[in-house]
Amino acid sequence: MGKTRKTCVVAGGAGFLGSHLCEALLSDGADVICIDNFRTGRLANMRQLRREPRLALVEADVINPLSPLLPRSVRRVDWVFNLACAASPPHYQADPEHTMLTNVIGTRNLLALSERTGARFLLASTSEVYGDPQVHPQPESYWGYVNPTGPRACYDEGKRAAEALVFDYGRLGRGDIRVARIFNTYGPRMRADDGRVVSNVVTQALAGDDITIYGSGEQTRSFCYVDDLIDGLLRLMAYDGDYAGAVNLGNPAEITVRELVSRVLRLAASESQIVSRPLPVDDPQRRRPNIALATQLLGWTPRVSLERGLKKTIAYFAAEAAAVALPKTRGSGKGKAGVNGASTLLAKMKDAAIPADERSLIRP
Repeated sequence: MGKTRKTCVVAGGAGFLGSHLCEALLSDGADVICIDNFRTGRLANMRQLRREPRLALVEADVINPLSPLLPRSVRRVDWVFNLACAASPPHYQADPEHTMLTNVIGTRNLLALSERTGARFLLASTSEVYGDPQVHPQPESYWGYVNPTGPRACYDEGKRAAEALVFDYGRLGRGDIRVARIFNTYGPRMRADDGRVVSNVVTQALAGDDITIYGSGEQTRSFCYVDDLIDGLLRLMAYDGDYAGAVNLGNPAEITVRELVSRVLRLAASESQIVSRPLPVDDPQRRRPNIALATQLLGWTPRVSLERGLKKTIAYFAAEAAAVALPKTRGSGKGKAGVNGASTLLAKMKDAAIPADERSLIRP
């Protein structure tokens, strides 16, 4: 970021990725305004920052006007990051209308904020814009294969619409814009009830429950550790070159879901058994980013191995389980996943009371 002290707005800043981004920006000397409606963001993610004077935490929804919410002392903003949307299927499908509005109206409101304050804008888009891809690996030039009327469309098409809006702002000279297409990312501060494969498998393995594999387990994903992803976002935001398109950010190391499960079982020393469930509608069969552009423009490539990243992620979930006094259980191995220890972990992590000293972070 250099020596100039920046003011940065992070929408969705109390979420998994957003909290890590806020922490990185603060470590780099920036003033940070975190905006979150706490639908999926967790105040506990900001716990380590509660005494940081350069953090302003604003409880708000980006689909509503943002102007009255910024601290009065803020006259200029340098960077605006839009990470404000639920990113896991169970969460974004729970309220598809709000998901679509967050992607479209929320992006418009944040773009307007950027235009008014002279800020550079970055949209956290997603590999889901490629749908169930017919091209592999996926380059930025691929237009995707998305079901526009399926149960995932509120997110997939919402992000595609958000990208269109951002690029229109750029073409019209109304903003200095960046778009990151983020592939599967994992690490500490994922929600236990996230519903995505890493959090599902880790919580089930730690609880001793059966491990749920959807479909054959031969579908592939490419998992990027959160520290690498945040480094990519910061490099993209700081990039001053001429390129004006989207940039893939993800780890190109592709593995099957079944292999991921095997690794988690080994690293967690778990005796959980594997059970199969039907594959969700429109779930992609293969997913792997082509990151040649990110490497060329940003000098970026992931550095954290899956083995190392999974160890850190498992340690995080184990500590979370201990903090909520998860009873030690052992799964039956007879297909009862979700009724033993993992469900207890999900419930207690979700319903844990917010300490008063953390609630006081939020501006009225």
